Amino acid sequence: MFVPVIALAFSATAEAKWVASWAAGSIPPGPKAASFSNQTLRQVVRLSAGGNALRVRFTNAFGATPLAIGAARIVFVGDDGKEIAGTARELTFGGARTATMARGAPLLSDSVKIAVPARARMAISLYLPGDTGPCTCHNNALDDTQVSGPGDFTAGPFEPAAIVKDRAFLASVDVDAPGDAATVVAFGDSITNGTGSTWGGNRRWPDQLADRLSARGGRVWGVANAGISGNRVLGDGTGESALTRLDRDVFSLPNVKTLILFEGINDIGRSYAHYQGEAAETQRLLQGRLTDAAQMIAAYRQIIDRAHQHDIKVFGATIAPFKGASYWSPEGEAARQEINRFIRTSGAFDAVFDFDRALADPADPASMRADYHSGDHLHGSDAGYTAVVQSIDLKLFR
Repeated sequence: MFVPVIALAFSATAEAKWVASWAAGSIPPGPKAASFSNQTLRQVVRLSAGGNALRVRFTNAFGATPLAIGAARIVFVGDDGKEIAGTARELTFGGARTATMARGAPLLSDSVKIAVPARARMAISLYLPGDTGPCTCHNNALDDTQVSGPGDFTAGPFEPAAIVKDRAFLASVDVDAPGDAATVVAFGDSITNGTGSTWGGNRRWPDQLADRLSARGGRVWGVANAGISGNRVLGDGTGESALTRLDRDVFSLPNVKTLILFEGINDIGRSYAHYQGEAAETQRLLQGRLTDAAQMIAAYRQIIDRAHQHDIKVFGATIAPFKGASYWSPEGEAARQEINRFIRTSGAFDAVFDFDRALADPADPASMRADYHSGDHLHGSDAGYTAVVQSIDLKLFR
């Protein structure tokens, strides 16, 4: 149930900090990337932390040209998707209703003074008056983006002319949160992105971590999901590699104190898979980007060192079991075990979350429990993502 906004205002005298209450990593546009012209987009996000104000960061990170914004509006919505009366606000940029995002750059809105409930659902409407070209998008959003017919429809709900499955030009939502609030970033691939969870249900494991942290009370944590489906630590796959996007998707967010690193399954799977036919030829062409356990471990150390330079703690999560998935192989399993030994025993991480053991089938630990995967032996189900979050020691988030 949505709690009335007015009841959730924090004390005006409490010290506050900006934290990322929602985020999504973007990828370079592919040949089928969406583009828009004289259209309005409406995207609903589920926030994590609450606060006294918010601001929205848009992105044109991979745009080939500057991007014009004709209007933007936010409004809180209930579980039924209907707007909550009295919560709509027009966004401005330096006091103006319109703005232009530079090529390759983000654009931060002015802050909006409004009581933001923890775990609120918020619709962001964005009018794009010109031709955007292929979008800077987050793929596989696990929620619908509504696209209007021609015109500015930011003033309220509209009947969509189309639905796309990606987040478009949207990077993060920050809130001005009370006290010693901080941001934790979940950094990973499709498992962190939430593939396999209920569409529109906000059952990704970072969503469920936000639920646990909110229910516990105490220090406020914004949970930013920087998972990208198909992403890899070393090689560019879907999106730039983790090493490449670390600055943009993690360090650019406000007041990050903790990074949960849960990535590597795609590096392992694609490096050791026994492909046949056309897939085997593709694999041959990728040989220069294939990785082994030693390279992965070196990359983890790089991420840890770079995060520590920003005074960010890094919690390492063991790579989940994936026997039965299309790219599983005995050689890949051996690499996974070697990498997981490093994560568990090296002492390189500030803490370790054993997602491998949380998801493993006791009868066959190389496989995920049948009720914990979504049918492909790789991605979690809602129950699997719950098991992941239940394995996290919340005492580490003080």
